[in-house]
Amino acid sequence: MEAGALEDLGAGRFALSGDLVFATVAPLLAAGDAAFASLAEADVDLSGVGRVDSAGLALLLEWSVSGRATGRAIRYRNAPEAMRTLARIGEVEALLTAAGTG
Repeated sequence: MEAGALEDLGAGRFALSGDLVFATVAPLLAAGDAAFASLAEADVDLSGVGRVDSAGLALLLEWSVSGRATGRAIRYRNAPEAMRTLARIGEVEALLTAAGTG
């Protein structure tokens, strides 16, 4: 299992990589909140994400909800198919799409 990592690429762009599963997402919640705090918009590339479970999806949803509550827009790009499938099953795909998942 590869720990998840959030890399700041500058100019409001980030890369999320590794496995987004129950065992790896807890540290990422605070890392994302801190990284996004001073930004009006953040663009997160998910192309480096490996394994995903519902905790990984919950992480992205929490970042989105937190962002909206503080006036930030969080967009997700290149979501892996497993994450899209979980979002469809959980009936939250529209929420991720509204947040910019591509």
